[in-house]
Amino acid sequence: MRVVWTNEALERLIEIEGFIAQDSPQRAERFVDYLIKQGESISKNPNIGRIVPEISNPDIRELIAKKYRIVYRVKKSIIEILTVFEGHRLLRIDEIEME
Repeated sequence: MRVVWTNEALERLIEIEGFIAQDSPQRAERFVDYLIKQGESISKNPNIGRIVPEISNPDIRELIAKKYRIVYRVKKSIIEILTVFEGHRLLRIDEIEME
């Protein structure tokens, strides 16, 4: 399956990189690359992530990558990465596009 990153998810990656880059630009770049690789790896097994507890929709799942949550939606032919955020936070519904 093909992985597609939403604008929301890409904006969150930029924010994460910007925050970490305040201390170490190289570490920020490596970490965002790691998050992207984790998101892309979902294509091999779309059901690897757990169902997001805040939503309880079996099509919306999340993969935990270090201390971050990569939230994605499984569709017929694609996987949409909806958002990425720190794992200690709860998912806000307004952060993702619900269809």
